[in-house]
Amino acid sequence: MTVTIVGAQLGDEGKGGVVDIFGDAADVVARYQGGDNAGHTVVADGEEYKLSLVPSGAVRGKTGVLGNGCVVNPETLFEEIDALRERGLDPDVRVAKRAHVILPYHRVLDGIEEDVKSESDQEVGTTGRGIGPTYEDKAGRRGLRVADLLDTDTLREKLEYVVPQKRRLAEDVFGVETGDAFDVDALHEQYARYGERLADEDMTVDAGNYLADRLDDGDEVMFEGAQGTIIDIDHGNYPYVTSSNPTAGGAATGTGLSPGVVGGGEVLGIVKGYLTRVGSGPMPTELGGVVGDTPDYDEQGEGDNEELATYIREEGGEYGTVTGRPRRVGWLDMPMLRHSARANGFTGLALNHLDVLAGLDEVKVGHAYELDGETVYSMPATTERWGDCDPVFRTFEGWEEFDPETVAAEGYDALPEAARDYVEYVEDELDAPAYVLGVGPGREESVVRQNPFE
Repeated sequence: MTVTIVGAQLGDEGKGGVVDIFGDAADVVARYQGGDNAGHTVVADGEEYKLSLVPSGAVRGKTGVLGNGCVVNPETLFEEIDALRERGLDPDVRVAKRAHVILPYHRVLDGIEEDVKSESDQEVGTTGRGIGPTYEDKAGRRGLRVADLLDTDTLREKLEYVVPQKRRLAEDVFGVETGDAFDVDALHEQYARYGERLADEDMTVDAGNYLADRLDDGDEVMFEGAQGTIIDIDHGNYPYVTSSNPTAGGAATGTGLSPGVVGGGEVLGIVKGYLTRVGSGPMPTELGGVVGDTPDYDEQGEGDNEELATYIREEGGEYGTVTGRPRRVGWLDMPMLRHSARANGFTGLALNHLDVLAGLDEVKVGHAYELDGETVYSMPATTERWGDCDPVFRTFEGWEEFDPETVAAEGYDALPEAARDYVEYVEDELDAPAYVLGVGPGREESVVRQNPFE
């Protein structure tokens, strides 16, 4: 069977930890979109692993697959594999031949374009990893795929077609001096070497056929999404989005398996008990801002809830895995989650970071929005209208601090009653049971109520 892991919010919900919890039952963990902008932290046997490209299951000996919906930076891929090997692991990672390749000029252009956008306050808050420009080339039919690295003649032919275009864009439009990142010979030499290593280590696969064969053999497959639903390029708050589809439908298009395979399995929505985001864009339930990210922060200054936001940020370690940037913090946004549940079809939930909220006098949830004098219960279709929404809060009694290890050992009833009320509210609103509750930062500090593979 299959289990699809989907971020229900704006990313950083704790997907890697959930993959780690349920990954023991999986034989294969497949990433279906995104690239090395997808930071995830996994704690296993007391060791912490920070990954941005290799699927989370690799730290537990599972086969990891980067599907055709991913964009792959070979340099990052091999750095992460080598780092895991140095720590005594033997990661088994396969890469889809149809996956597109991030090249150095993509990263250069990513940074240039974000700088230009920042001059008019239109920056998206990208990681600068070249993700967007790579997906642009994919859609423009001028991208290079992993299979192209395996044939040096094809690689050179495609580089000779696209690199002059990129050089002219950098020099003539942006006025930037170009170097090896825009040199055909240098790129050919570097990426042919990557192709040789991919071939030598037998890492490339036709992802759809490979995964179908594993399923036919009776293996359990987990699909791991990166980022979150609200930065999905189709279903998120455009243009403050990533360049791919983190939603459950992306698991089909990004792996080569059918929607029936994905929909016939479990779809697990990962929810943080509060809300965070990195980068610009609306956030109706925001408590406290971040300079350079929160719209109008410079004019508004610190708000009344800045101290609370700082407390949650520090308690939750809310800093980007890839960038180290502080995340904006807000209360849980239920209209956002209703939108996510509809777009993904969650069969179950993971509700994380309940420990971070412990000790607060009260916990709020944005239950609905007020928009033009009306109460609305889901996100508007446009970012502009979402920015016009005012939250309608529902207040919950806070819960006392608890020992995560004790709660994890004793189970759901060991949670404070107010915390259980909070969990059940989320379950009722999204019409999906909470399969697992994160009550502490470690994998073992979780209350597992149902394993989706069982």
